[in-house]
Amino acid sequence: MARILAITNQKGGVGKTTSAVNLAASLASLGRRVLLIDLDPQGNATTASGIDKQSLTHTVYHLLLRAQAIAALLVRSEQGGYDLLPANRDLAGAEVELVLEKEREFRLREGLSAVADAYDFILIDCPPALNLLTVNALTAAHAVIIPMQCEYFAIEGLADLVNTIKKIKTRLNPGLVIDGVARVMFDTRNTLAQNVSDQLKAHFGAKVFDTVVPRNVRLAEAPSHGLAALQYDRASRGAQAYMQMAQELIDKQGGNHHG
Repeated sequence: MARILAITNQKGGVGKTTSAVNLAASLASLGRRVLLIDLDPQGNATTASGIDKQSLTHTVYHLLLRAQAIAALLVRSEQGGYDLLPANRDLAGAEVELVLEKEREFRLREGLSAVADAYDFILIDCPPALNLLTVNALTAAHAVIIPMQCEYFAIEGLADLVNTIKKIKTRLNPGLVIDGVARVMFDTRNTLAQNVSDQLKAHFGAKVFDTVVPRNVRLAEAPSHGLAALQYDRASRGAQAYMQMAQELIDKQGGNHHG
């Protein structure tokens, strides 16, 4: 059974997609079978996986609307070595179209059940908002990974997110846990970043990944080439950090398979 991880944070620009794409590529390079789900209408994870989102006729949107089975929607990120359930602007319409549907929070979970045995990890790149798409991700997931910038307002936003996760746990997905808090875009020379990092550790303890992802120009450049940092510049500090974090994820799962 795949371990399904929602990568989420309500704030935009915190390295969510960067984390999703680079963890997918790193896990794949460590020999794991990986599916990355782009659940953001901006489709950035799709582009960063080397897929032209404009040319897609079928996306995750069709899965949520039960218009198509998941197997027909998957594409391969050749460079990344993982499968992708892509997204584009069509997805923005899904919320409106699902608003009156019964069990609408369970559409992703239901769609994924057909492929859960084919992967070791399924990573979901969530939109930077607490909308129905994010709720679908949190309802489908076993656990949440929260990428965070260590800056002043980050802790505040984190409290909101933790509350949301609690609500989802109570109402829709009793097994949901926080698997990890990832410190990303980290500037080691910044005292505030260090302070926020210490606060995170005090609050979340072992849930905070040991690996810290530095601010890194290679990480920022890679997506425009349709590549993960690992393929773009394997030796870069960013690529190395995500490889380490992927290894931590594997170790957390107790080796390979989530039973």
